[in-house]
Amino acid sequence: MNIKKHPQSYWTASSSPTDYPALNDDIKVDVAIIGGGISGISCAYMLAREGVKLAVIEADRILRGTTGHTTAKITSQHDLIYSKIKSTVSEEFAKLYADANETAIRQIEDISKKHDIECDFTPQSAYVFTQQDDYIQKIIDEVKEAQNLGIKAEYSEDIPLNIPIKAAVRFDNQAQFHPLKYALALAEEITNGGGQIFEQTRATDIEEHNGYTITTEQGKKVSAKKVVIATHYPFYNKEGLYVARIYTERAYVLAIKAKEKFPGGMYINAEEPTRSLRQQNSEDGELIFVTGESHKTGQGEDTTVHYENLMQFANSHFSIEDIPYRWSTQDCMTVDGIPYIGQYKSDTPNLYITTGFGKWGMTNSTVSAMLLKDLIVYGKSRWQEVYNPSRQTIIASAKSIVVENLNVAKELIKGKIMPVPQDVEIKNGEGKVVKAEGQRTGAYRDENENLHLVNTTCTHMGCELNWNSAERSWDCPCHGSRFSYDGKVLEGPAISPLDYDNDVNTVEKLIKDKF
Repeated sequence: MNIKKHPQSYWTASSSPTDYPALNDDIKVDVAIIGGGISGISCAYMLAREGVKLAVIEADRILRGTTGHTTAKITSQHDLIYSKIKSTVSEEFAKLYADANETAIRQIEDISKKHDIECDFTPQSAYVFTQQDDYIQKIIDEVKEAQNLGIKAEYSEDIPLNIPIKAAVRFDNQAQFHPLKYALALAEEITNGGGQIFEQTRATDIEEHNGYTITTEQGKKVSAKKVVIATHYPFYNKEGLYVARIYTERAYVLAIKAKEKFPGGMYINAEEPTRSLRQQNSEDGELIFVTGESHKTGQGEDTTVHYENLMQFANSHFSIEDIPYRWSTQDCMTVDGIPYIGQYKSDTPNLYITTGFGKWGMTNSTVSAMLLKDLIVYGKSRWQEVYNPSRQTIIASAKSIVVENLNVAKELIKGKIMPVPQDVEIKNGEGKVVKAEGQRTGAYRDENENLHLVNTTCTHMGCELNWNSAERSWDCPCHGSRFSYDGKVLEGPAISPLDYDNDVNTVEKLIKDKF
């Protein structure tokens, strides 16, 4: 069974495109939300229902980033997180985290029913299982802690899937849905209620002066009393040190059609490499999502091997008939595993941030919306302590912070000193780092044999980019920015494109030099 050459997400393929206008004039609002993913859209929806005058600005099209590439599990089961939070922080924090995410599940369900949103919301049980003896006690501990927190959790030594296991924890009353059908309906509610959404409007700076002024790439200004940064990875890093506290990972999804019917439920293993499964009904029949193969963005060798590994796993458990979709996604990870939601800094009461959902963005994005709505409208939230971006418990993760920043430093140095080949053959559909006219250059040859050259220095903080063969992009190994083969920003925190050269004379010269 062949894997399709070009990646495409089922969610985006099965959703209508959006066409909100770009911001062409300066505007004033009470609250400006930067970022049109499910987090920003959900926050705007909840604020609009409170009568807040607001605008959402999105650099590309809303909901086409991480939201459009998720696996869309609506669950409070985030690996084995509750026993971890209890042991590293406190049981009180574990209780707050559980309460927030359990509430988020019911909130999504209630909103779907309230607005009659046909988003395939389906109740499911969620499982974390292990095939290794080393994880049995960890599973047992998670079951006990989840039950203590009031979550309906059970221990099991088998699962409905035909996979042999050692132990599993099952959370009941969880769910799955179609994230774009849900969030696109929220976007309509926002504009129907007087809120504004602007696409193709990239924020490049935020200045504080009698409130905040956001400057866009087109030079327009958004003046706001309060600002929410919901850009997945924060593009704004003034004194917040978020680049030292966040790292990015990519993961991969195969959407397969199989002879066997999926037994229901949502599954993920406790050990590495990660293997996660769920099903989705489509117009063409049942799809089974096979997910995993996480690695740090921009690090590693040939990324196509991750799809191949997933296909090998899928073949060992299902009779595959087709693989109509495949895609990858990017997740922002925090050093202690808990998102940063709240004031950007302790002394910026009207500047907020939401980031670091890990691989659990569906519930945490809804938690984020509820929490930020409460902070903005009422000045407090019952969950603000556990999600506080300035929480003192981050100090307990100091070792993780050091390790992650040593990794960034290693990648930065490696990119500057690694030898770059000069005489390299580049086939159609292939990208490589080469030396062109004495400079480190990224070269990609498209299917029409055209050569595309970019400067491989990331415009964010100067790290050297690596080629991602699976997605045909240039990825930053330091902070996760991604660029297209012709230099356009695909994913932040970078806001500026790469220098790009497809000059005929340059290309012809390089070809003559056996580039």
